[in-house]
Amino acid sequence: MLGAAAPSPSPCPLVGMDPDTDRSTWKIVLAFAIIYLVWGSTFLAIRVGVHDVPPFLLAALRFLAAGILLYGWMRARGEPVPSGREWRSAFVLAIFIFVVDYGFVFWAERRVPSGVTAVMMATIPVFMVLSEIVVLGTQRLTLRLALALLIGLGGVAVLVSRALDLSGAPIDPLGAVALLFAAMGWAVGSALTRKLPLPASKFMSSGVQMLSGGVLLLLTAAALGEFQRFHPAAVSRGAWIALVYLIVAGSLVAYSAYVWLIHRVSLTKVGTYAYVNPVVAVMLGYFFAGEEVGARTIVGTLCVLVSVVMITTAPRATPAPKAPARERAKVALEA
Repeated sequence: MLGAAAPSPSPCPLVGMDPDTDRSTWKIVLAFAIIYLVWGSTFLAIRVGVHDVPPFLLAALRFLAAGILLYGWMRARGEPVPSGREWRSAFVLAIFIFVVDYGFVFWAERRVPSGVTAVMMATIPVFMVLSEIVVLGTQRLTLRLALALLIGLGGVAVLVSRALDLSGAPIDPLGAVALLFAAMGWAVGSALTRKLPLPASKFMSSGVQMLSGGVLLLLTAAALGEFQRFHPAAVSRGAWIALVYLIVAGSLVAYSAYVWLIHRVSLTKVGTYAYVNPVVAVMLGYFFAGEEVGARTIVGTLCVLVSVVMITTAPRATPAPKAPARERAKVALEA
């Protein structure tokens, strides 16, 4: 997934820099601005879209269109058709990443403000660490990680709890549960991407996954009876604009900027979008959708963001390899 690292820029980007380096620096700045602002703004766009379009159907339209465009573009560039095994892997991943994660996010945004939704989804690193510790066994629980997990889950509790005397209403319980399942779905899907065969090209892999996800979301929408509740003539212009924005800006432009960045700067730096996006989403929700930002939202957001920073900057603590069974039995006998 990672390519060769780009040369480190000089401490002062405007002094002693040749034109090629200058252009590269501004491209990096622009790419970061795109993943920060565009991905942060998609939560508000979803909120606008689900007001008029059933949630699973809206998600299906977004990813079917984006998947067709990305897949077609990669085929036009000469990328080979994915194998049957790669398509099967894409459909397995689509269950967790698109139906569970995105489907539940779109559904929850009818009940939960867009800014708080982004904060809840920032807990994905919490569930990714839990899956690495409990399921994969590739990470060891340290005091720092344990503290980070407690702070992150505490932030969720602040947003949901009706017992705390904080300004701002607690979020809808069903919406909160759906968002927690969504975060878990993304964590499981991310873990599976390390084990399942997928196309070597990241763009082709994403196109195949978006197509698979769009098909499964469409089937889910049909099973839930959303087609009967969908009346295109009644959909507002704002909802159609939100859908186009999600397809073009959210799924194509921002993802392309993300893939371009991870080949030029460290994953740690690129990963900062995880704690910038919620802040952007909360601000946009407040200024453009009239969403409340009280003490509850501020405290919950801070807890979740502190947790994410602690997790993403923690040194990796891999578990000690286990001795073979024969050696363990020998040690036990000698003891």
